[in-house]
Amino acid sequence: MNVIRTIHEMRSASRAARVAGKCLGLVPTMGALHEGHLSLVRAAKEQCDAVAVSIFVNPLQFGPKEDFAKYPRTFERDCELLEKEAVDFLFAPAAEEMFPPRAVTYVTVEGLSEKLCGRSRPGHFRGVTTVVSKLFHIVEPDAAFFGQKDAAQATIIRRMVRDLNFPVEIVVGPIVREPDGLAMSSRNAYLGPQQRRAALVLFRALTEVRNRFDQGERNAGKLIAAGKQEFRTEPAVRLDYLEIVDPETLEPRLSVSDRSLIAVAGFVGSTRLIDNITLPG
Repeated sequence: MNVIRTIHEMRSASRAARVAGKCLGLVPTMGALHEGHLSLVRAAKEQCDAVAVSIFVNPLQFGPKEDFAKYPRTFERDCELLEKEAVDFLFAPAAEEMFPPRAVTYVTVEGLSEKLCGRSRPGHFRGVTTVVSKLFHIVEPDAAFFGQKDAAQATIIRRMVRDLNFPVEIVVGPIVREPDGLAMSSRNAYLGPQQRRAALVLFRALTEVRNRFDQGERNAGKLIAAGKQEFRTEPAVRLDYLEIVDPETLEPRLSVSDRSLIAVAGFVGSTRLIDNITLPG
């Protein structure tokens, strides 16, 4: 695996792959890799001739009171995991490499970036789309792989790619869960044993919504109320939002008659976790 630290080196490596006629896949990450990330790496390996993984803890997507400083950084372990997956390139730039001095240019997807997590974390999605657009310019992948756990992020990136005519296919892989249902997340490392058990309420709430849907309920308000009732059984977790939205526009649904995204976020102590399911399906 070729570990690359500079934009110039990454561009040279991706250019060489294209000259060789290889299809190049990119898996953007912030490190602290888990099985969810590795499932995307494997999908990229199946679909592409060469795979690049980026590890960059992006300061732009953290708010002033969020966990940028303590976000888990496990670079050596991440390298070992990626070596085992036979990744071709690891792009791990420093912040000074990614952002020129006095940089003032951002990429914003208007009308979507303020929804769901964007409402709770102002500026978050602007930070995501800015850095992902930079990665697309630097790596120039044929396909980029993202996880369904960050469903709103995937929707916003797809819109950015369409609107800005990026020549990259966006592939979204399914959520990878622990055996008890908890969605895998790098932030799970923050949780103590009791918090870890309490965090299961996110998946229980989604499961209750699905059960009510399977029983015939289609009214979005009643489905949301059923999910929120589940949160009342776990006072250690503070609900941020539970919404039923159109998966393409992120606009709230009044009724689940078409494909809908059920998205939830909550705080377990100071740790914010997200999860989602899609109905029907």
